[in-house]
Amino acid sequence: MAVAVSGLWCPNPTISRIPTLESRRMSVRSGPLASVASLSSPPPTIQIVGGKAPSWYGDGGASSSNSYGLVDVEGDEDIDWVKMEADLYYWTKALRPVQWYPGHIGKAEKELKEQLKLMDVVIEVRDARIPLSTTHPEMDSWLGNRKRILVLNREDMISKADRNAWAAYFSRQGMKVIFANGKLGMGSTKLGRLAKDMAANINIKRRAKGLLPRAVRAGIVGYPNVGKSSLINRLLKRRMCPAAPRPGITRDLKWVRFGKDLELLDSPGILPMRISDQTAAIKLAMCDDIGERSYDVADVAAVLVQMLIRIPSVGAKALQDRYKIDNDCLCGKTFVQKLALHLFSGDTHQAAFRILADFRKGKFGWVALERPPR
Repeated sequence: MAVAVSGLWCPNPTISRIPTLESRRMSVRSGPLASVASLSSPPPTIQIVGGKAPSWYGDGGASSSNSYGLVDVEGDEDIDWVKMEADLYYWTKALRPVQWYPGHIGKAEKELKEQLKLMDVVIEVRDARIPLSTTHPEMDSWLGNRKRILVLNREDMISKADRNAWAAYFSRQGMKVIFANGKLGMGSTKLGRLAKDMAANINIKRRAKGLLPRAVRAGIVGYPNVGKSSLINRLLKRRMCPAAPRPGITRDLKWVRFGKDLELLDSPGILPMRISDQTAAIKLAMCDDIGERSYDVADVAAVLVQMLIRIPSVGAKALQDRYKIDNDCLCGKTFVQKLALHLFSGDTHQAAFRILADFRKGKFGWVALERPPR
């Protein structure tokens, strides 16, 4: 059995698991945040559900419960990321959908498709914490056979093991990958050099036709707030493109020149009109890669707590130590409510925002929310 309190499932460790469910991605083992209602909705009546109680690790294995009834796992490699994704799908299934498509995105998408015809190289920027969730589902069809450089920005927010895993994964896909930190400029020089090298044959062909050489045209594309403008500013060593740590700052396409040999196109963040993959959408919200109006802050913080508890480099103890409160059950919403009472006079919105802000600022250390598929 499991008890649903205020829209969140709190597992009862004395009883067995809820039966597995088939999801659109994979067989889903239920997690502690199963079929949830909106965190802003009134608490439903307590429900007793027969069957197996949700657990972080359905088959035991390398995991063990600590004094808080939580699971500790040694090493990130011991995390079953497939189960993590499956649980995340299950947790988010009944939440308010995360959708954000301001008017400027539709206009920018249409213009970007036209500008793509002029580009020699496309530089796609993704968030290194969630590389799979920060690529547009239509990107491959838009680019066709055009040369592409993949930049995983915010490399300082993931571990060396994560970087190595993603580098190997994208290398197998035949993609050129650069890890970057747009704020500090790491990777920007290498990016400029690689863009010129990849398009060097453009001017060779032009000379063969009797044409004068021209600057290489590189377009920088990606989701909102992944660091596109910051990378351009670092490349140019001056602030040519507006940049700020929130989505929606860049609203128009803008060509800027980098020396004699390279022209760069800065573009607004492009999202699908409708995000069908809500596990990806909630990770965009956690990483601040989508507008805040698109989601319920308390919902997202509660799910983030559930994920952080499962990641050994963070775990329940890091949350307890940082906020000086016990987390004696597996409910993310319960933790948010406790924090609200402890620090914010019961204001769950402020408590949830604090958790998200701490995660985004790296207060929990190097934390990737995705690992490459096996």
